[in-house]
Amino acid sequence: MFEKMEGIEERYVAAQGKLETPEVYSDPAAYAALAREVKELTPVVEAYRRWKGLRRDLEEARELLSDPELGAMAREEMESAKAGIDAAERELKLLLLPKDPNDGRNVIIEIRGGVGGEESALFASDLYRMYSMYAEARGWRTEIAYINETELGGIKEISFLIEGEGAWSRLKFESGVHRVQRVPVTESSGRIQTSAATVAVLPELEELEFQINPADLQIDTFRSTGAGGQKVNKTESAIRITHLPTGTVVECQDERSQYKNKDRAMKILVSRLADSERRKRDAAVAAERRSQVGSGDRSERIRTYNFPQGRVTDHRINLTLYKIEQVMNGGLDEIIDALIMADQAEKLKGEDA
Repeated sequence: MFEKMEGIEERYVAAQGKLETPEVYSDPAAYAALAREVKELTPVVEAYRRWKGLRRDLEEARELLSDPELGAMAREEMESAKAGIDAAERELKLLLLPKDPNDGRNVIIEIRGGVGGEESALFASDLYRMYSMYAEARGWRTEIAYINETELGGIKEISFLIEGEGAWSRLKFESGVHRVQRVPVTESSGRIQTSAATVAVLPELEELEFQINPADLQIDTFRSTGAGGQKVNKTESAIRITHLPTGTVVECQDERSQYKNKDRAMKILVSRLADSERRKRDAAVAAERRSQVGSGDRSERIRTYNFPQGRVTDHRINLTLYKIEQVMNGGLDEIIDALIMADQAEKLKGEDA
């Protein structure tokens, strides 16, 4: 690992040097590429230099062990340096893990009410609110592409985009079945009911990143409608795109512009089809699943929200928090941080095996 680090440090120094040359300033694309490389390598090189500094401290402390006056202090410095070296080595291993190529992308989240009728639609609405509040707290932008609401304010289905730094890297573990246990507002006898909603999280892709034959698409326009068939606008600006080979259908009706709706619908379609291909590949190499937290499979039950007990349980990492109100109000960081740490731990096992 440390031989590799020497090469990375040399790359970093070379890139930094090139950034300061006049030629690079005249080429914006080259400057941007070098700046990006420096930004990506900086935390790795800083950790490596910290590790080298601690190794020097350790050797210097060892040389002082035999000194009668400085021996005790040298032993303390050795212990401190050893602890720092261990921490730096672990940090380096994490930094050198293969990066998820989608980590810098925005995400498309699709939520659908599952078993449980109107209660599942109300829960789907609660999940949308939860993710919206989480996005707002992180300074991300949320934009609805399509929504199918019920008369009671529930959501049968919703597709929305979240734009912002780190959106995919922090939300990618949310795909799966989310289960709720509570007394529904529609239940007069006070009985606890179990319902579910399905969440799919997709990295947003551009059309050029996944080729689709235009002949495979059927594109229809229609008037946007709200709950109960109420008209949202008077023009046929909503778009429905059907991918004929797979039967995948995407509707987008939030924008008043037909062009914007078509552009958004195509991005969602491309992201869905690419995600479908990815899941097929993952299924074919199931062994790789062992280095991931959860499969991302939409049929996998990943989390239970139990309102009577005030708890949220993530079944993949056996984490239970008695903070349901905080979580439903967008306080997801504790769960997401635990999922990221568990995923990194699994990947480190794979690297060490």
